[in-house]
Amino acid sequence: MAGMVEKRGFGHWLTHAGLIVGVLVIFFPIWLAFVASTVTQAEIVQPPMPLLPGDQFFNNYRQALVAGVNAPVAAMLMNSLIMALGIAFGKIVISLLSAFAIVYFRFPGRKLFFWLIFLTLMLPVEVRIVPTYEVIAGFGMLNSYSGLIFPLIASATATFLFRQFFMTVPDELTEAARVDGAGPMRFFWDILVPMSRTNIAALFVILFIYGWNQYLWPLLITTDPSMNTIVMGIKQMFPSGDDLADWPVIMATSILAMLPPVLVVIFMQKLFIRGLVDSEK
Repeated sequence: MAGMVEKRGFGHWLTHAGLIVGVLVIFFPIWLAFVASTVTQAEIVQPPMPLLPGDQFFNNYRQALVAGVNAPVAAMLMNSLIMALGIAFGKIVISLLSAFAIVYFRFPGRKLFFWLIFLTLMLPVEVRIVPTYEVIAGFGMLNSYSGLIFPLIASATATFLFRQFFMTVPDELTEAARVDGAGPMRFFWDILVPMSRTNIAALFVILFIYGWNQYLWPLLITTDPSMNTIVMGIKQMFPSGDDLADWPVIMATSILAMLPPVLVVIFMQKLFIRGLVDSEK
């Protein structure tokens, strides 16, 4: 028994040591980016690069937020936030309603419509980007938040997940709501949506990060620098030709771009984990 305990203890420590090493390997480049955002340009380009933060933190971050390179980072962060929130909420609302209709309403072609929705997984925006651009341009949505959000708010994955969850809701609950005189939308808002809160939270985290990291679509439909997203802004900060890159400002922008998704994951991690693994909703 003692030998088994020792082996189990050794495996426990070995697992944690592996996790710590993995975290350090992942975190080290982020630490270097943070250090680079707190020093001067000369300290970055002159080897060896410092491994401890410098005294230019406030100067570099203020310059990034207020001035930036092509556009102020504060404005690009706001554009990305609006886009990410719009995509996340739009996908969740449309998917909830779609799954509700597919599961609880009996209409001809119900299964066909579901599988047609599911087949859109094979047609991401990159595949249909030319016709989608033509539609958005035809509606006059270039350089607008609606143009950034609307083409990306349909989600077959979220519809499938909500459908699978709704199918596990006992029929007795539906019958009880019907006996109490609750209409379809009352049943949806008062019963199904509250029961789906952990699923909604888990999907919100995933979809927010998906929207925040969009690059190709915003690059295509925005020509006004005031509509740049933060991911676009970082790429545009890199100079072309013989120009010198302002590395402290670029690194400060990169750190600022990472903060919102990280904060969303941190503040919603409990609901996120429960939504993925908990069978008791």
